[in-house]
Amino acid sequence: MRRITILALCAIMAGKLLAQVNLSGYVTDDTTGEPLIGVSVYCTETEQGQASNAFGYFNFTFADKGKYSIQFSYVGYAPYKARFDIKDDTLMGITLQPGLDIQEISVKAQKPIEERAEISTAQLTMKEVKRIPALGGEVDLIKALQLLPGVSQGSEGSSGMYVRGGSPDQNLILLDDVPLYYVNHLGGFVSTFNPDAIQNVTLIKGGFPARYGSRLSSVLDVRMKNGNTKQFKGHATVGMVSSKLTLEGPVKKETSSYLISVRRMMYDILMRPLTPLLFNGAGMGYNFYDANAKYNHKLSHRDRLYLSFYMGDDRSITSFKPKDSDITSKGKLRWGNTLAALRWNHVFNPKLFNNLTASYTQYRNTMEQNYKGSGSKFDYRFLSKVSDATLKTDFDWFVGNTYTLRTGANIIYHRYLPSRMNNKQSVDGVTNDSTHVNYREEAMEANVYIENEIQLSPNISFNLGLRYANYKVDRKIYPSIEPRLAFNYRFMPHHSLKLGYAQMQQNVHLLTGSSTGMPSDYWLPPTKRLAPQLSVQYSVGWAHTTADKKFEISVEAYYKEMDNLISFKDGVSYFTGLGNWENHVEGKGKGTARGIEFFLKKNKGKTTGWIGYTLSETTRKFGEVNQGKRYPYRYDRPHDISIVVQHQIRPSIDVFASWVYNTGNAITLAKEHFMVPHEPKDEYEKPYVSVEIYDGKNSTRMQAYHRLDVGINFIKKRSRGERIWRLSVYNLYNRQNAYYYFWDNELNAIGWELTEPRLYKQTLFPIIPSVSYSWTF
Repeated sequence: MRRITILALCAIMAGKLLAQVNLSGYVTDDTTGEPLIGVSVYCTETEQGQASNAFGYFNFTFADKGKYSIQFSYVGYAPYKARFDIKDDTLMGITLQPGLDIQEISVKAQKPIEERAEISTAQLTMKEVKRIPALGGEVDLIKALQLLPGVSQGSEGSSGMYVRGGSPDQNLILLDDVPLYYVNHLGGFVSTFNPDAIQNVTLIKGGFPARYGSRLSSVLDVRMKNGNTKQFKGHATVGMVSSKLTLEGPVKKETSSYLISVRRMMYDILMRPLTPLLFNGAGMGYNFYDANAKYNHKLSHRDRLYLSFYMGDDRSITSFKPKDSDITSKGKLRWGNTLAALRWNHVFNPKLFNNLTASYTQYRNTMEQNYKGSGSKFDYRFLSKVSDATLKTDFDWFVGNTYTLRTGANIIYHRYLPSRMNNKQSVDGVTNDSTHVNYREEAMEANVYIENEIQLSPNISFNLGLRYANYKVDRKIYPSIEPRLAFNYRFMPHHSLKLGYAQMQQNVHLLTGSSTGMPSDYWLPPTKRLAPQLSVQYSVGWAHTTADKKFEISVEAYYKEMDNLISFKDGVSYFTGLGNWENHVEGKGKGTARGIEFFLKKNKGKTTGWIGYTLSETTRKFGEVNQGKRYPYRYDRPHDISIVVQHQIRPSIDVFASWVYNTGNAITLAKEHFMVPHEPKDEYEKPYVSVEIYDGKNSTRMQAYHRLDVGINFIKKRSRGERIWRLSVYNLYNRQNAYYYFWDNELNAIGWELTEPRLYKQTLFPIIPSVSYSWTF
């Protein structure tokens, strides 16, 4: 009898599963064919909703056949609502009409912050990014993110990101799901992201989903545009810093498309021919460029192919060839990234979506010096690089409308070459050639994860995951088990409590000596003495959206512990690339970061923007640094404020402004500085010695940093496309923000008696107006 009952129950359950039907498909932009990420899909009858994934795919499951009303809505697009008669599993394409301004969006264009099963996550639209005033008129993604709470800039004009007390190398920065190691141009003045090639940006500061790993502090997930599948489009910009051109269009309408976007700094085209005339044969030039390309092809209604490519470099060239001389000298510096990815999407069935990716990424830093003359010749070449080859697979299993299971695995082959130097000298026909390679290493990394996104009830949702990482280098294995949790409880209408927990392991170290503005980044693997970096972070927050959806408010507190950090030893400020790199650093360092972040954002109306404030503290501690005492991290910012305002005067004119304030950097500066007279040994020796007294590492604060930037856009619609004049002013009230400090003094006119030493500051950017012109065609 028991067996019959069990068989009957199984038959009933199987019947119910067979009775289920699915509505699935891709959501795209109606004018370009671009897939839309994070579109809200809501069913009126079941009162359930979900969001499209990173490729615009969604799936809805219904217990019975019948007619259902489904609404699709997305920021900046007109909502689309239709009634579907679902009789069998249905795979379809949904298109949304763009054109609604961000402040006009209503109701369910995106889930309110208090309903999302995420914490410490921020998203910016590219429209918001392009309306933020920028230095030199160069719109920059990273600088826009620096205006969010919990994110700090490193120094004046820098596009570095310091997230919740972490260093730049602790940020996992992805372009089309592939890591980039270096993201700066012009010494940090501009980031490598060309806004014209970017579709979607997500920054995660805590509560990391299990699909992300290998870094401690943040994840910046940047997705490139796919290209217009409907018609040819172009966009061009001429600016004071760089000029850009973007072309996109169909290869075969509705089936395949391409995107090509290039950006280049143009100053060297004018300066390189002029400098030899002005400086007696001495020439110099500098430029940077980015090239983004993408191709996508719809193989079938279940299969899609994407090919992504990025290459960007900074180049500095100096030369010297004086008149009436056989001497020639030339120097070249070049650094940047190359990235390529091939991705294949396959829908096994309406509930199971798969993405398979093969990718390659490389960062390199090269230098060449050549000299010829007076019977001698000298050639010097330097190379430092790191590269990864990755194969990964990710599955999205839509178990039900309230439960999505994600799982995946990857394997990564790392190659490290911190430095390779070649010297070739030839004097009077005698040649000496030598090559020195410092610490070439290879490593293998394998990861597997499982992630459960569950809507337990209308008021409770969470993302619970587990990641296992295994890193092997030099016959040493470093395993890591990393639990993750993001929990959301809506305890009353429009109010929610959020919790986050994440353990992370970082399998790479960075040594850098970029104080000159030219990068000297050395990416190095863990060793038997210097283990991978580790972190654990706790987050708790409150989120609220007003009933009219105009305002979004959040408060978050976090606490993070970091282990196995590295730092230069006392007295060492840079890595020469010679000898064992472990001898230059202290390991087993500990770090703590804690803070509270306040965020108020206005989403609707002609005036939009946000206010962000962070109260925080971050410290470091090493056994042999600062006498083993804990000290403030260089970019510890107890107070950080940002205010961003964007106002539309009329459809053809909008104005924008941003004001930032933060506590000055913590620096190591002599507390006292004085000169002691002494008897010189010869006429060349100074009659005094310099004496400096220090109070500890990073014990001095620079002056508080603050600045106001403003701008205005003049937009004119044309029969095809539009043109935009963009005027902006950086540092409107000409604040003299310190770049660094130094002591100096002068000899008295009478004898060798010295004046009192004075502390001076070096500033970098005064008030800077800029203009750019862009048009679409």
